[in-house]
Amino acid sequence: MSSVPSKKYQPIIISLWTIFAGGILALVLYVFAVSINFLNLFGDLPDLKTLENPKSELASEVYSVDNVLMGKYFRENRSPVTYEELPQNLVDALIATEDVRFEEHSGIDFKGTFAILLYQLQGKDRGSSTITQQLAKNLFRTRSDLNNGLLSDVPGFRKLIVKTKEWIMSIKLERNYSKKEIMTMYLNTVDFGSNAFGIKTAAKTYFNKTPQNLELQESALLVGMLKAQSYYSPVINPHHALRRRNTVLAQMVKYHFLDQNGYETLAKTPIKLTYSVENQNKGIAPYFRAEASKFLLKWCKETGHDLYADGLRIYTTIDSRMQEKAEAAVKEHMKAQQKLFDQYWKGRNPWTDENGKEIKDFLQIAMKRTDRYRSLHNRFEGNEDSINFYLNKKIKMKVFTWDNAQEEKEVTMSPMDSLRYYKNFLRTGFMAMNPLNGHIKVWVGGNNYKYFKYDQVKQGRRQPGSIFKPFVYGAAIENGYSPCYEIIDAPVTFTNANGQSWTPKNSDGNFSGNKYTLRRALALSINSITAFLMKKLSPEAVVAYAHRLGITSPLEAVPALALGSSDVNVYEMVGAYGTFANKGVWTEPVFITRIEDKNGNVLLEYYPKTVEAISEENAYLMLHLLQGSADERGGTSYYGLRVRNGLKNEIAAKTGTTSNYSDAWFMGITPDLVAGTWVGGEDRSIHFRSAAYGQGNKLAMPIYGKFMQKVYADKTLSVSKAPFTKPAQPLSVEIDCSRYNNGGLGDSLNQDQILQLPDHGKISEEI
Repeated sequence: MSSVPSKKYQPIIISLWTIFAGGILALVLYVFAVSINFLNLFGDLPDLKTLENPKSELASEVYSVDNVLMGKYFRENRSPVTYEELPQNLVDALIATEDVRFEEHSGIDFKGTFAILLYQLQGKDRGSSTITQQLAKNLFRTRSDLNNGLLSDVPGFRKLIVKTKEWIMSIKLERNYSKKEIMTMYLNTVDFGSNAFGIKTAAKTYFNKTPQNLELQESALLVGMLKAQSYYSPVINPHHALRRRNTVLAQMVKYHFLDQNGYETLAKTPIKLTYSVENQNKGIAPYFRAEASKFLLKWCKETGHDLYADGLRIYTTIDSRMQEKAEAAVKEHMKAQQKLFDQYWKGRNPWTDENGKEIKDFLQIAMKRTDRYRSLHNRFEGNEDSINFYLNKKIKMKVFTWDNAQEEKEVTMSPMDSLRYYKNFLRTGFMAMNPLNGHIKVWVGGNNYKYFKYDQVKQGRRQPGSIFKPFVYGAAIENGYSPCYEIIDAPVTFTNANGQSWTPKNSDGNFSGNKYTLRRALALSINSITAFLMKKLSPEAVVAYAHRLGITSPLEAVPALALGSSDVNVYEMVGAYGTFANKGVWTEPVFITRIEDKNGNVLLEYYPKTVEAISEENAYLMLHLLQGSADERGGTSYYGLRVRNGLKNEIAAKTGTTSNYSDAWFMGITPDLVAGTWVGGEDRSIHFRSAAYGQGNKLAMPIYGKFMQKVYADKTLSVSKAPFTKPAQPLSVEIDCSRYNNGGLGDSLNQDQILQLPDHGKISEEI
């Protein structure tokens, strides 16, 4: 009788087993079809090579020569960590909250998956992905990049296909990586909001810490954010974040990672943040990093790398200690000078012509050169009424200011008001380089990179004024003149082919009739004597000399070039002056020494180009001449360097000032550091109108003086105070001018008898 029911139900049992086996077979075939993307129905899966070398976007990091992280280049701000850098409290918090059976499963938590099915049958929603599945989703963008099959857009199939792919890849990840590696990869890929990708950047952004220094409640807060970065953001929704953090702590108690007493103590702890979003405007030397990115992008294009995603490590020549001192010196000086400038022009606009009259419609003309005006012009098809309405419409905005530590304030201004406001600011550029190897140590391109993007070190080209004179003197030395050669301070007239004449004036408008040695003449920056040399040499000879020293800007071969009439930039002037300190060898200014990939493999080592531009003797004699500016009483650099800044070591220096005080320059040389600085308005028409404020020794030199004071005070820096090294071979000329004429020359300004001025016309004819 027992066989009767068996025979009765046997067909049903066979049918059920057939359905079950068919279901299993269908599932296997389905998974296999997905894995091979059968007939392109399901979309791609990563191949073995991709799986073994998963790629996520990593920020490229820029390091100073003293190994300080200066900044990053990124689309997603992510920097990787190793498992050893992860605190145990972070790992425990993540496992307790996201995947309690992480150590047990092989990528798919079947127990958790069945529990989720029961929840969904009850109409409840609950996440089911393991940490490994979430990693697969993050690494391979299963819900976007890989969701490209023919069935992906069919309702109902999309989610099933995505989940299937995540299961397949999770199993493969578990086969290829250890649990520690999976945990590390996961924490390196997740998004914590505020452009913080990965735990290292998140710890820095929210707490200004490295991951290993995170406290338990901080780790719990970050883990809690993974569910919904914005909703549980401690910045946007602190109450939600606190509740979520405590939920994570409660999960840790539930799974025995934390005791009840610990929970009760930590749950009462308020959230304490040190919040700062990293962006590419912040960090050390932002102008330098912007300039370096131009080289790096070109190099990446040539080599197939991605600067913003490949996690490159870029090692630069910048010294972070010196850079900070330079930025501080610039800030101190420019803040004070801006205050003087505002007082000087109080109640008046500073844009004036050569006669001191305000330039009509200056702002309107300047506005028409802006992107804002062009955008409005296109939008309203040139309708000036509509354009002017928006240009004069007041809105809230943040603007730069020297008045607080943040260097910004909130105001209500129109775009036209904003243009007027910024036109009143003085600008600056400062760079310092080791002349022996071309390594740029300092680069300050302006007052504040966020508000003044234009880089005055390399982008900005302005007339150099008297800092160009050493090229005239250098060419003269090369052509047989000696530092003790005497020239009378007298008018020198140049006449062109059209019969037009030009007689350069001295800065005080007078010609003394005194004789001056070349060294003394350069120390006092006497225009007439530079003009004498230019007429003897020819403008073409001076242009050739300057080009040999690395000046690449176009130089017009005209007599006025002697006084610095052609525009140059700080970058090339520092490189050129470095030739004098490097025994006549021009060394290309460089800012990058090495580039490595994310694994530390060297991709590039950079060595500067060098050119034997002038003889070692010529270079040393030029240093000797330039020291006169700092050493001789009355020299244009003497008071500022020796008295005001108290610098006692050998310094070769030159000040520069252009017509109407539009540009103020200073160049300083010590044996292993050459620096140059420029100060002026954004437009040449914006400047002081008095020598008391606008000369190079007042407006530019103090930046150098403050910087060198700070550098010498830092004993961790090895900047030389030694004298300049003399050439190995004896000099072919005597540089002790007291030995000429039985010592009768001396300081020509102190001679008892003023030499009589010869006939001006005769001098003009002879020279």
